[in-house]
Amino acid sequence: MLLLVLAPKAWHRLSHLKPPALVWTPGGKAGHVRCRLLSRQSPGDTGRQSRPQGPGLGTRLLITALFGAGLGGAWLAARAEKEQRRQQQRTEALRQAAVGQGDFSLLDHQGRARCKADFRGQWVLMYFGFTHCPDICPDELEKLVQVVRQLEAEPGLPPVQPVFITVDPERDTVAAMARYVQDFHPRLLGLTGSAEQVAQVSRSYRVYYSAGPKDEDQDYIVDHSIAIYLLSPDGLFTDYYSRARSAEQIADSVRRHMAAFRSVLH
Repeated sequence: MLLLVLAPKAWHRLSHLKPPALVWTPGGKAGHVRCRLLSRQSPGDTGRQSRPQGPGLGTRLLITALFGAGLGGAWLAARAEKEQRRQQQRTEALRQAAVGQGDFSLLDHQGRARCKADFRGQWVLMYFGFTHCPDICPDELEKLVQVVRQLEAEPGLPPVQPVFITVDPERDTVAAMARYVQDFHPRLLGLTGSAEQVAQVSRSYRVYYSAGPKDEDQDYIVDHSIAIYLLSPDGLFTDYYSRARSAEQIADSVRRHMAAFRSVLH
């Protein structure tokens, strides 16, 4: 009767009692081990034991590094492609400007006749100036030959022909050009000619020049455009570099043009 009146809660507790276990004492009598409630695992404990283990720290770091490298590589590739498109657009725009069209006929510093076809198949860096220039022309020619030397030092790159064209044919004779170019680079080619021949090649490359008034010693300065021109092996005007561009920047640009070059004459 006592069990019948137990509350339902008590019945629930009793249902989890282990049956009494018998143990034998040294005296040979059986004793009862006190009943205890069955231990039950909490849902949190069950989850901690059964949850599968994720990747270790080293694996996670490796995955992160590979993901970052992939993103970096994609960014570099996109940047290179964008730069190549920009370079192609610039080259096409410069070609449409029709700079350097037509031929020219000049004398080099050894007295040999030269025309544009003589430079076909070569990369050419060209500068217009005059031998009596006190500072700008020597500085720009020195920068030009620095570019040539940098590119010469890189195996696999085609040679670049440096060319200096005078805008002062009155004083810059063949002999004067020969004395002048030897101070810069052994392959620097000096070109001169008559007043008409110099005017023609200057117009072709959009070069402005104007001789100033003569002083009491008959000396004068020639005001002129300041730019280094790049011609491709097709003989086409490909790029130009202002006085603000460094030798390193020009060399980098020439390398890119070399890498992207595809002849349009074949």
